[in-house]
Parts: sequence; C-alpha cells; structure tokens
Amino acid sequence: MAGASIVGAYNTQFGSFVQKNRETGEIRDTRTIYQLMDEAIRGAVEDSGFAPEEIDAVWVGAFAPGLFTGQDHLGPYALEAFPEAFRFKPAQRVEGACASSSMAVLNAIYGIESGRYRTALVVGVEKMNLLKSTGVTHALAGASFWPSEGGTGMTFPGLFAEYAKGYRSRYGLGDEEFRRMLASAGALMYRNGVLNPLAHFGKGGPSDRSQLFTADAIMELPEEKNPMVADPLRLHDCSLVSDGAAALVIARTDIARARKEAVVEFAGIGHTTERLAIADRENMHELIAAKLAVAQAFGEAGVAAKDLKAVEVHDCFTVNQLLCTEALGLSKDGEAGRDYVAGRFSPGDACPVNLSGGLKAKGHPVGATGASMHVLLYKQMLGKPIGAARAAGVPEVTATLNVGGSAVTNSVTVLRRSR
Repeated sequence: MAGASIVGAYNTQFGSFVQKNRETGEIRDTRTIYQLMDEAIRGAVEDSGFAPEEIDAVWVGAFAPGLFTGQDHLGPYALEAFPEAFRFKPAQRVEGACASSSMAVLNAIYGIESGRYRTALVVGVEKMNLLKSTGVTHALAGASFWPSEGGTGMTFPGLFAEYAKGYRSRYGLGDEEFRRMLASAGALMYRNGVLNPLAHFGKGGPSDRSQLFTADAIMELPEEKNPMVADPLRLHDCSLVSDGAAALVIARTDIARARKEAVVEFAGIGHTTERLAIADRENMHELIAAKLAVAQAFGEAGVAAKDLKAVEVHDCFTVNQLLCTEALGLSKDGEAGRDYVAGRFSPGDACPVNLSGGLKAKGHPVGATGASMHVLLYKQMLGKPIGAARAAGVPEVTATLNVGGSAVTNSVTVLRRSR
C-alpha cells in the first residue's frame, strides 16, 4: 500500500478578526472565512512546490460554518484559491467537531492509499467571532448529545468539568493540589504561545501582559479575572474562541521523496469513536477511546511513547491536556498533573507538549485545529519551527492527538521524518 506524506503546509494567524461596537452591538468582519481559506490554501500549495494543477482532490475540515458565518456547503469554496487549476476537481467538507480537519487529513490519506489520488489538499477553517458568546455556546453545543446535554443547557466547559471531577475523585486529589496541576499545564501553554508569532495569545497578548507564565501567577489572579466557569474549571482552564485556517498538501510518499529533500510521512494513524453521551461511558477519569486510537497508531508505526520527540495534544481544557498526555503514555495514569507541576513537557524536555502553545494559547478555531497541529509539527520536523523549538534538536518522530466533542471523535497520527 502506498504511503502518504506531507509536502507543504501553512498556518494563518489565529485570533479574533472582528471589530465590535460595544454601544450598538454591531460586529464587523475584518478577515472573512473566505480570506482565511484562500490564504491558507495558497500558502500551503506554494510551500509544497507543487503546481496547483497537480492537486488531485480537496478536503475541507470545518465544524459549523453555517451557524458561525451562514456559509454551509463550504467545500466547493476551496476552488476559489486557484479557480482555473482547481475547477471540476473533487472537493468536500468533512465534519468531526473539533477534530474536523483531522478527519479531513484521514480522508486525504485514505484517498491516496487507495490509489485513486496522487496528491491531496486539506484545509481546516473556522470563523467563530462573528457571533456573540451566547451564539458561540449554542453552536458548539451541537457537538454534544443534544437531548441530554446541549439541549438541556450543558456547555462544553460543563462536559469537561465532569472529566475534571472524575479525575480528581479517581486519584484522590485535593482541590488546591488539582488546581495547581491545571494551572501548571496552562502556564506552559502560555509560555510556549508567547513565542509563537501566529498565536491568538502571543507576544503582547493578554497572557503576556499579565505574565501568566507560572501556576502561581494564574492561581493568584483575582476572582473577576479568573472566574469559575464550570466547577472546577476556571476561565484560564479554557481554550480560546478563535478565527483561523491551516492547510496541508499531502502526496504519495514515493512522489514526495522524488520531489523533496526531507519528507514527513504518516507512519501510523488511529481513529476511534466514543459513545456520544457522557452518561453512556464507563468512567470520566480517562480518555478510553483516545487510548485505543493511540494503540492503533503506535502499532501501525511500530513506535512507543518513548520514541516520541514532540507532540501536539488537544488541550481544549487544561484537564484534557492531562488526559491526552496520559493517553499517549507520556505520563502514567493519574500522574500527568504532577509531571506538569514538576516542569516536564517544556521545550527542554525529551518530548515537549504543544510547542505551538496549544489550543490554550495558539487558539482554537475548531475546524482548523487538527490541520494546524500537523502544520506546526511538520515545520518542527523540517527544522523550521514557528515559535518555540525543541531544545534537544529537530524531532524525527512526533504525534498528534486531536479530539472532537467531549472526547468522542479521536484522531491520532504518528509522523516520521525521512530523507
């Protein structure tokens, strides 16, 4: 079976690209979903060195563009980046909640491995800030099980607060001890994010201005600056509502090797799906389905956690950063929080976590998140990091762990650099 490799990548700036009139409530778009897509697609194709005409198919990952912007049927818009070269080529949108563009990546890999396509373009995008906070909450709630969760008023902070309470109870953690674990994970993301020129909370941003680079700095914030959102999760345990796009060009590995000095291959993939309602799961202290996806990807790639030299994990909430770290086997179950408190997983660690700043600081335009994870690791693996770099040198084996919904859609990829 022919393998697939990344040959080009691009990430737009992540942020809130609107102007809001506080007196009238009017919201004006300053960078549209169409502009974000165009920029990411053109940037990735240029980075690949492939001509637009050489792209065989397009997959667009976006969660809820219809609710966020009014534009459903978004896949065909990808053609507009290169209308003459892309016209009549297959293009479709893929949805998997916060893992939408990882689902797009997997579909592109399947298309290449089947032999139908030689190359593919994947773009992930979301434009979230045209809605007020109530509208964003409503749109995101559609990724939960509506009858018993979103439709009854349960929010995503509330859903992941159940994981936080389950984890705290399972491992007998005191409230302050657990809060320090979460704050330590968040502080690392803020430290990494301030080095990322594309991050929503980058240099000069709120986390930088307030110097939220230690657990103490976060824990000492007054209540009005770090209010409880869903006990025990506070504002600074939550990721950002962001606008942005990221894109990848993927090619059959033999073609990639013929065209590139260094190739980043998809060495292994894992895709599992958990039951949609949290009430139907055995426990709320571990990511059961994510662990299975990790086992699939590691088995296919022939690697173990000790082989990973950098990872991008889905820190939609700080508790999920802990859970993802354990799902990948980088920490023992129940120990990730202590590992973050001890200073592990920084750029100086053997396997840094979220050199990008993660969803917590880089930002979380939900449809773009999976693609962005791959873009940032790809650049790390070519020795061209965007922002923080691994102190021990260029990583040759990395992994992504992207989840959609309340850890329902789980995608893991193992990436390997070869010449």
